[in-house]
Amino acid sequence: MGARGQATVELALVLPVVLMLVLLLVQLGLVVRDHVMVVNAAREGARAAIVDPSGAAATAAVHATTRLDPGRTSVAVARGGGAPPLVTVTVTYRSITEVPIVGALLGDVAIAESVTMRLEAP
Repeated sequence: MGARGQATVELALVLPVVLMLVLLLVQLGLVVRDHVMVVNAAREGARAAIVDPSGAAATAAVHATTRLDPGRTSVAVARGGGAPPLVTVTVTYRSITEVPIVGALLGDVAIAESVTMRLEAP
């Protein structure tokens, strides 16, 4: 009975740590997924901004191409002079950490990505 009791105590001590590590990995995977979507959104916004001079086209492209929550997403479009003329689209997203236990410990993560492309001639 002593060996069974020892195994039970060891399991009781190790299981919470292993469970926290698994939940942390799940949360990390969700944040990485959001980062990939922000990179894609910035790329699509820049593609829209190079053919349409209004910033509204870039914002619409960002919201149309990803499943990012528009309430937590901001899009900034900056045009640069020079030769060749460039446009930079910056997408900022606040990724909510929603995995139980671990999410409350980490807090939300701010993700930002910028993409610069050359403007197309009219």
